[in-house]
Amino acid sequence: MLDPWQPQGVTVELEREPDGELRPAATVFLTGAECPFTCVFCDLWRFTIPGPTPVGALPAQLRSALEGLPRLLQEAGLERCDRLKLYNASNFFEPRAVPEADLEPIARLAAGFERVVVECHPRLVDGRVRRFADRLEGRLEVAMGLETVHPRALPRLGKQLTLEQFDRAAARLLADEIDLRVFVLVGVPFVPAEEQARWAAASVRHAAEAGARSVALIPVRGGNGELERLQRLGSFEPPDLALVEEALARGVEVTGGKAAVQLDPWDLERVGSACGACRGARLEAIREMNRTGVPRRTVCDVCH
Repeated sequence: MLDPWQPQGVTVELEREPDGELRPAATVFLTGAECPFTCVFCDLWRFTIPGPTPVGALPAQLRSALEGLPRLLQEAGLERCDRLKLYNASNFFEPRAVPEADLEPIARLAAGFERVVVECHPRLVDGRVRRFADRLEGRLEVAMGLETVHPRALPRLGKQLTLEQFDRAAARLLADEIDLRVFVLVGVPFVPAEEQARWAAASVRHAAEAGARSVALIPVRGGNGELERLQRLGSFEPPDLALVEEALARGVEVTGGKAAVQLDPWDLERVGSACGACRGARLEAIREMNRTGVPRRTVCDVCH
């Protein structure tokens, strides 16, 4: 049982901005209610609690996390951090996950950060987003999962989302002067292996054209049970490093600098490789693309 009064972790990392600058960003992994949407690719329910998030719990978690931030910055050799990401393994604007009463104290605790990033399902983007943005001292950025623009795969992911709903939510955020960040999957269930990189790039392009300033590619991870079932049926194959590298390279290429395209490094070491000879080189290529935004592809004499 997770403790709703304690954060699950805090990380500090350098994140590339659309202008190419690397800026320190702190991510606080908050503990709260489970997401009401049951996506076939998601395992984040493991990091949530049964029932609604208690009022006052999230501000307490954030306060605790921020108290430890100076030590993390010192260990990372960084002087300051002006980016704050609040990820609650659910939806920031769903009242069961984030009580309305907690928005004001969270905004006060986030004072001093130039940018605050939260995550939310596109269907839950409403007036609460604008009200929270108005409370913040810095600028709000909302991260939404587009996942894929593949016309047959998206309806089968359990996300209960259409491309039109995503586009409307993106347009609303931009109209309210709220920045957009987008998640795109690599290794989407129901997409043939030979088409994965092409559809990942098409999804990144759509995100950029919808106004995203940042796009995070996320390799689909097994372990939630449903993906294993789909794998047995031949509807899912875990992405390997060669696919991840190619999807990232194509994603960087298709945006034309409109958005900062990066691979989410969380659990990157878990991504398999069909060829041991080039594994290290591919990992380094992925990390370099994250740093520079310059496409790079590994040439391997063994797997070609």
